[in-house]
Amino acid sequence: YEDFLRRKAALEAQGLFDPERKRTPTQHPRGIGLVTSLGAAALRDVVTALRRRAPHVPVLLVPALVQGAAAPAELVAALERLYAIASRQQQGEATPDLPPIDTILLVRGGGSLEDLWAFNDTELAHAIVASPVPLIVGVGHETDFTIADFCADVRAPTPTAAAELAAQPRRDAWLQAAHR
Repeated sequence: YEDFLRRKAALEAQGLFDPERKRTPTQHPRGIGLVTSLGAAALRDVVTALRRRAPHVPVLLVPALVQGAAAPAELVAALERLYAIASRQQQGEATPDLPPIDTILLVRGGGSLEDLWAFNDTELAHAIVASPVPLIVGVGHETDFTIADFCADVRAPTPTAAAELAAQPRRDAWLQAAHR
C-alpha cells in the first residue's frame, strides 16, 4: 500500500490526474475498443451490457493479461494497438474491417490489491494518459481504486458500469433523434 501511495503521489505531481486534461466520452460511439482478458468475467459482463444498451455499436477486443507480472506490458501493448487504429482513423486513413474507435474501455473484475496490482503500473498510467480518444477504466468493485482509475478520462466503479458509461441505450438515442 505504501508503494501505491508513493506511485500515486509521483504521478499526480507529473499532472497525470489533472481534471483539465480529461475528456467526456461521446454518448453515441461509432465503435468501442475493449482491453481485458479473454477469460475474464468482466468481458462477459461488458459484452452483455453493450449488447443490451447499444447492440448497433461494434466492439473491437484486444485481449491482454489483467493479472500477474506480465500483465502491465500486455495491457500497454493492447492499448497501443487500439491507439494506432484510432489515430489512423482520426487522420482519415481507411481501416477496412475495423470499427471506428471513439471510446476505449479498460476493464477487469474485482480482486485483492495484489490481483489488481497491474493497474498500478507507472508505464500503464502514462499509456492511459496518451489515449487519442476518451478512455474509461472499470477495474474491480466500487470500493477498489487503482492508479489507472486516476489517469483515465472516466473512472467507472465496475466493468459493467464502464460499458454503461460508454454507450447510451439504443432507445434513448432513438428518442433524442425523434425530438430533433
